[in-house]
Amino acid sequence: MNNREMVQKLWNLCNILRDDGITYHQYVTELTYLLFLKMMKETGQEYMIPEKYRWDSLVEKDGAELKGHYARLLTDLGKEENQLLRQIYHDAKSNIRKPENLRKIIQSINHLDWYNAKQEGLGDLYEGLLEKNAGEFKSGAGQYFTPRVLVNVMVELVDPQPGERCHDPAAGTFGFMVAAARHVREQIGQYSRLSDEEVKFQKYQAFSGVELVPDTHRLAVMNALLHDIHGEILLGDTLSPLGERLKNFDVILTNPPFGTKKGGERVKRNDFTFQTANKQLNFLQHVYRALKPDGKARAAVVVPDNVLFEEGIGADIRRELMEMCNLHTILRLPTGIFYAPGVKTNVLFFTRGEKDTGNTKEVWVYDLRTDMPSFGKRNPLTREHFTGFIRAYTAEDRRQVKDERWNVFTREEIAKNGDNLDIGLLSFAPLYNPEKLPDPIAKSEEAVEKLGMAISLINEVIAELKAAEQRGRR
Repeated sequence: MNNREMVQKLWNLCNILRDDGITYHQYVTELTYLLFLKMMKETGQEYMIPEKYRWDSLVEKDGAELKGHYARLLTDLGKEENQLLRQIYHDAKSNIRKPENLRKIIQSINHLDWYNAKQEGLGDLYEGLLEKNAGEFKSGAGQYFTPRVLVNVMVELVDPQPGERCHDPAAGTFGFMVAAARHVREQIGQYSRLSDEEVKFQKYQAFSGVELVPDTHRLAVMNALLHDIHGEILLGDTLSPLGERLKNFDVILTNPPFGTKKGGERVKRNDFTFQTANKQLNFLQHVYRALKPDGKARAAVVVPDNVLFEEGIGADIRRELMEMCNLHTILRLPTGIFYAPGVKTNVLFFTRGEKDTGNTKEVWVYDLRTDMPSFGKRNPLTREHFTGFIRAYTAEDRRQVKDERWNVFTREEIAKNGDNLDIGLLSFAPLYNPEKLPDPIAKSEEAVEKLGMAISLINEVIAELKAAEQRGRR
């Protein structure tokens, strides 16, 4: 049985819990509690777990005895001195009410082909479950899961290297950092060319993150563990004073949450120049300030369209971004690739300058949205869809790239347009002229003129039809 088949089998166990009113997201959390114990047994790491709460203690029990033992296990492991156990079982509670259902899940997990799972990678098995959960609309978990193909493309282009500190301030289930760690391993042959000290850095310091939601933080810790990543994953709010100490990273990869702070409350951060309740604008401020000011530190950040055009403080933040960093590339993403089908998103790629002024000279924009198909389960986003963008992004001379989706705008042109970065879409770039920014007023006047012409034409057709009808009556 391969990992894909195991993922499907584990996922099908959710059917057992429907009578208990368990949601998909609760199910994955419940599986995490149990899979952790089983995986510690399979990988020979049970020594960190008190003997009375190891996997076999669950297999041996049944009925009310099992249910009571499981409840005590969750409570007690959440209070253990071992930091990993505390993170996995912090405030853990079971949503399974019927002992027979708990028994079925434990027995099903126990009888899976764990030899093959270990051969293929337990981390890949767990990632498969997280991806399955994100793909279920009813679970609401898509907000924590960026499509894997997009994650991989962002990681590939940002290109984290051994010895660099990588971070995700809105970690979700830690997918960006897992992909970054995999990327580094592939570049250097699974750490084979590193010294013991360098390997220790990669495992314990190179990859870190912050997650606000306790259950999602639990999934992130488990995901990191199964990929042999032991960096700090904080449970907390990056936009609180906690985030002020998160500085000097070489690489930041993230897809921050959309929306505003509850009650319209503004973020209380002493290091932010601009105060706003808009989460994604605040995360953007955090990211460019958290990069090391060495001319090399770089980031790729997913943002919704409003970050590109919001006026007032939004324009101020974009202006500061372009001063402190070289905002060299914007990727306009297709619609429908995230959990909310109508959300329009982009990826900003930028590099922190050594100085805090004058870093952006020009911005290249790739339109991967216009004339693209509708994406979903039946038509998933694939790497092939990014082929043109990757070719343009990595070109030695970007001006030699012949691609109508690829346009460049100078900093001066952007400034004349009020630092509005809602640019580069084919429908707003007449004749695909990269030397001319769209004039919103002229565009509106043109639209009104065309509408008037269309109405006139319709009126002429109606008049002609009426005349023909009159002639027919005669």
